[in-house]
Amino acid sequence: MPLGTVLVVEDDQAIRMGVVDALELHGYSVLEAPDGAKGLQLAVADDVDLVLLDIMMPKMDGLTMLTEVRRVKPGLPVIMLTARGEEADRVKGLNAGADDYVVKPFSATELLARVEAVLRRSAERPQGIGRLIVAGLTVDFERRELLRPDGQREPIPEREAELLRYLASNRGRAISRDELLSRVWGLDPRGMQTRTVDMAVARLREQLGDDPGNPGVIVTVRGKGYMLAAATPAAKARPTPGGSAP
Repeated sequence: MPLGTVLVVEDDQAIRMGVVDALELHGYSVLEAPDGAKGLQLAVADDVDLVLLDIMMPKMDGLTMLTEVRRVKPGLPVIMLTARGEEADRVKGLNAGADDYVVKPFSATELLARVEAVLRRSAERPQGIGRLIVAGLTVDFERRELLRPDGQREPIPEREAELLRYLASNRGRAISRDELLSRVWGLDPRGMQTRTVDMAVARLREQLGDDPGNPGVIVTVRGKGYMLAAATPAAKARPTPGGSAP
């Protein structure tokens, strides 16, 4: 039984064949595409566990494909494969929703380690809290929706939902940016200088109606990180004798 199905989207045939061979030898089932358009088709239509995605490609570049994948399969892990090593390009990929970033040239050993780590971290992301009541709002993590008091439902982006769930799972504890990058984004924060976490927190605060000048929901703990305050996880409904949960 394969370890999982990996989609390799790379226009350089030699690199693509090398990556496919390494993955198959390691026990993965592999799909491949020479451009972003074909890659998007396979990512959406097939049961894929992870995508290895080049940035510079014909027909559709990797960042565009990543954006489209996130709309349809927001939780699908994606590792960017690219020759661009500058920090600005790494951050652009991460902000677009990538889970990790591998700079060419890379060894098969490094790539396989990254694949295993991203798949493992994806499986470890906190899933225990199904709903959260905060600031008069109800957050449904399973549906990734925010329910307002007037009954209006509003979608929450996947990454922001995972960030809020992790904060809720560690309520009352200040969590560092490095820990959030590691546990929510699945990244190794060592040596990284990025405002990815801060930008996600800012978007969450805006959606929750949290005052950015004096936040009372997602609190900034100076010198430590962020902490969720004034939040109560919604109790899970339990079946009653002779009846069922609503």
